[in-house]
Amino acid sequence: MKQNDEVVGNQLQKLKVAGFFTYEHIRDGEVIDVWQEPNLVVDEGINYALDASFSGGTPITTWYVGVYKNNYTPIAGNVASTFAGAGIANEANAEYDEATRPTWTEAGVSAKTVTNSASPAVFTFNTTVTIYGAFLISNNTKGGLTGTLAAASKFASSRAMLAADVLNVTYTITGTST
Repeated sequence: MKQNDEVVGNQLQKLKVAGFFTYEHIRDGEVIDVWQEPNLVVDEGINYALDASFSGGTPITTWYVGVYKNNYTPIAGNVASTFAGAGIANEANAEYDEATRPTWTEAGVSAKTVTNSASPAVFTFNTTVTIYGAFLISNNTKGGLTGTLAAASKFASSRAMLAADVLNVTYTITGTST
Protein backbone atom coordinates (compact mmCIF):
# COMPACT_ATOMS: atom_id res chain seq x y z
CA MET A 1 0.00 0.00 0.00
CA LYS A 2 1.35 3.41 -0.93
CA GLN A 3 1.64 6.05 1.79
CA ASN A 4 -1.00 8.27 0.14
CA ASP A 5 -3.52 5.50 -0.60
CA GLU A 6 -6.97 6.02 0.81
CA VAL A 7 -8.86 2.87 1.83
CA VAL A 8 -12.41 2.54 3.13
CA GLY A 9 -13.50 0.57 6.19
CA ASN A 10 -11.04 -0.33 8.90
CA GLN A 11 -8.09 0.47 6.66
CA LEU A 12 -5.94 3.59 6.30
CA GLN A 13 -7.69 6.93 5.73
CA LYS A 14 -6.14 10.37 5.49
CA LEU A 15 -6.04 13.03 8.15
CA LYS A 16 -4.98 16.32 6.60
CA VAL A 17 -3.72 19.26 8.62
CA ALA A 18 -3.16 22.49 6.75
CA GLY A 19 -2.98 26.16 7.48
CA PHE A 20 -2.44 29.60 6.08
CA PHE A 21 -1.19 32.98 7.20
CA THR A 22 -3.14 36.19 6.53
CA TYR A 23 -1.24 39.48 6.55
CA GLU A 24 -2.37 43.08 6.87
CA HIS A 25 0.30 45.69 6.11
CA ILE A 26 -0.41 49.15 7.60
CA ARG A 27 1.53 52.31 6.77
CA ASP A 28 0.71 55.77 8.17
CA GLY A 29 -2.48 54.38 9.69
CA GLU A 30 -3.83 53.02 6.38
CA VAL A 31 -4.03 49.42 5.21
CA ILE A 32 -1.86 49.27 2.10
CA ASP A 33 -2.05 45.51 1.47
CA VAL A 34 -3.82 42.37 2.67
CA TRP A 35 -2.78 38.94 1.45
CA GLN A 36 -2.78 35.25 2.34
CA GLU A 37 -0.04 32.68 1.99
CA PRO A 38 -0.22 28.91 2.42
CA ASN A 39 2.09 27.36 4.96
CA LEU A 40 3.89 24.16 5.66
CA VAL A 41 3.06 22.34 8.88
CA VAL A 42 6.58 21.03 9.51
CA ASP A 43 7.39 17.52 10.75
CA GLU A 44 8.27 18.87 14.21
CA GLY A 45 4.77 20.38 14.42
CA ILE A 46 3.06 17.22 13.19
CA ASN A 47 5.00 15.05 15.63
CA TYR A 48 4.10 17.41 18.47
CA ALA A 49 0.38 17.38 17.54
CA LEU A 50 0.29 13.59 17.41
CA ASP A 51 2.24 13.26 20.67
CA ALA A 52 0.08 15.76 22.59
CA SER A 53 -3.18 14.41 21.15
CA PHE A 54 -2.68 10.64 21.16
CA SER A 55 0.44 9.71 23.09
CA GLY A 56 0.21 11.60 26.37
CA GLY A 57 2.69 14.30 25.41
CA THR A 58 2.69 17.60 27.26
CA PRO A 59 0.43 20.19 25.62
CA ILE A 60 1.92 23.52 24.58
CA THR A 61 -0.59 26.09 25.77
CA THR A 62 0.83 29.24 24.17
CA TRP A 63 2.22 29.77 20.68
CA TYR A 64 3.99 32.76 19.14
CA VAL A 65 4.42 34.26 15.68
CA GLY A 66 7.76 35.27 14.20
CA VAL A 67 8.78 36.83 10.90
CA TYR A 68 11.96 36.19 8.97
CA LYS A 69 14.27 38.07 6.61
CA ASN A 70 16.15 35.45 4.57
CA ASN A 71 14.94 34.47 1.11
CA TYR A 72 14.27 30.93 2.34
CA THR A 73 11.55 28.41 1.49
CA PRO A 74 10.58 26.29 4.52
CA ILE A 75 10.88 22.50 4.26
CA ALA A 76 9.22 19.69 6.23
CA GLY A 77 12.43 18.95 8.16
CA ASN A 78 12.78 22.46 9.63
CA VAL A 79 13.02 22.61 13.44
CA ALA A 80 13.04 25.51 15.90
CA SER A 81 16.72 25.08 16.78
CA THR A 82 17.94 25.80 13.24
CA PHE A 83 15.07 27.78 11.67
CA ALA A 84 14.52 30.77 13.96
CA GLY A 85 17.01 33.23 15.43
CA ALA A 86 19.95 33.75 13.11
CA GLY A 87 19.29 30.29 11.64
CA ILE A 88 18.40 29.48 8.06
CA ALA A 89 15.37 31.80 8.07
CA ASN A 90 17.19 34.62 9.90
CA GLU A 91 14.40 35.89 12.11
CA ALA A 92 13.69 39.60 12.25
CA ASN A 93 13.94 40.55 15.91
CA ALA A 94 15.72 43.87 16.45
CA GLU A 95 13.71 45.33 13.56
CA TYR A 96 10.41 45.48 15.44
CA ASP A 97 9.42 47.13 18.73
CA GLU A 98 7.61 44.34 20.58
CA ALA A 99 9.75 42.95 23.42
CA THR A 100 8.94 39.32 22.56
CA ARG A 101 7.47 37.40 19.66
CA PRO A 102 3.78 38.31 19.52
CA THR A 103 1.41 35.77 21.07
CA TRP A 104 -0.83 33.73 18.80
CA THR A 105 -4.04 34.22 20.78
CA GLU A 106 -6.47 31.67 19.40
CA ALA A 107 -10.14 31.52 20.32
CA GLY A 108 -10.64 27.74 20.47
CA VAL A 109 -11.55 25.16 17.88
CA SER A 110 -14.66 25.69 15.77
CA ALA A 111 -15.67 23.66 12.70
CA LYS A 112 -12.27 21.86 12.58
CA THR A 113 -10.46 25.22 12.53
CA VAL A 114 -8.45 27.23 15.03
CA THR A 115 -7.31 30.79 14.36
CA ASN A 116 -6.20 34.04 15.96
CA SER A 117 -8.29 36.15 13.57
CA ALA A 118 -9.98 37.96 16.49
CA SER A 119 -6.56 38.97 17.87
CA PRO A 120 -3.83 39.11 15.20
CA ALA A 121 -0.15 39.09 16.15
CA VAL A 122 1.17 42.65 15.74
CA PHE A 123 4.66 43.64 14.56
CA THR A 124 5.56 47.35 14.74
CA PHE A 125 8.72 47.92 12.71
CA ASN A 126 11.35 50.43 13.84
CA THR A 127 13.58 50.33 10.75
CA THR A 128 13.44 49.36 7.10
CA VAL A 129 13.67 45.60 6.59
CA THR A 130 12.64 43.13 3.91
CA ILE A 131 10.47 40.32 5.24
CA TYR A 132 10.16 36.99 3.42
CA GLY A 133 7.80 34.98 5.62
CA ALA A 134 6.40 34.00 9.00
CA PHE A 135 6.35 31.06 11.38
CA LEU A 136 4.52 29.67 14.42
CA ILE A 137 6.69 28.57 17.35
CA SER A 138 6.29 27.72 21.05
CA ASN A 139 9.04 30.07 22.32
CA ASN A 140 8.34 33.79 22.80
CA THR A 141 12.00 34.89 22.90
CA LYS A 142 12.95 37.00 19.88
CA GLY A 143 15.78 35.09 18.26
CA GLY A 144 15.19 32.09 20.56
CA LEU A 145 16.16 28.65 19.25
CA THR A 146 14.32 26.39 21.67
CA GLY A 147 10.77 25.14 21.63
CA THR A 148 8.71 23.60 18.85
CA LEU A 149 8.35 24.95 15.34
CA ALA A 150 4.78 24.19 14.20
CA ALA A 151 4.49 25.86 10.81
CA ALA A 152 6.25 28.25 8.45
CA SER A 153 5.38 30.15 5.30
CA LYS A 154 7.31 32.08 2.67
CA PHE A 155 5.65 35.03 0.96
CA ALA A 156 5.12 34.76 -2.80
CA SER A 157 6.96 38.12 -2.98
CA SER A 158 9.15 39.72 -0.33
CA ARG A 159 7.68 42.69 1.55
CA ALA A 160 9.54 45.89 2.44
CA MET A 161 8.62 47.15 5.89
CA LEU A 162 9.51 50.76 6.73
CA ALA A 163 10.01 52.28 10.17
CA ALA A 164 6.57 52.68 11.82
CA ASP A 165 4.92 50.12 9.49
CA VAL A 166 2.66 47.61 11.23
CA LEU A 167 2.20 44.02 10.10
CA ASN A 168 -0.78 42.16 11.57
CA VAL A 169 -0.45 38.39 11.23
CA THR A 170 -3.25 35.87 11.52
CA TYR A 171 -2.62 32.13 11.42
CA THR A 172 -5.39 29.63 10.74
CA ILE A 173 -5.02 25.86 10.93
CA THR A 174 -7.61 23.32 9.84
CA GLY A 175 -8.03 19.58 9.93
CA THR A 176 -10.02 17.38 7.58
CA SER A 177 -10.44 13.73 6.68
CA THR A 178 -11.21 14.41 3.03
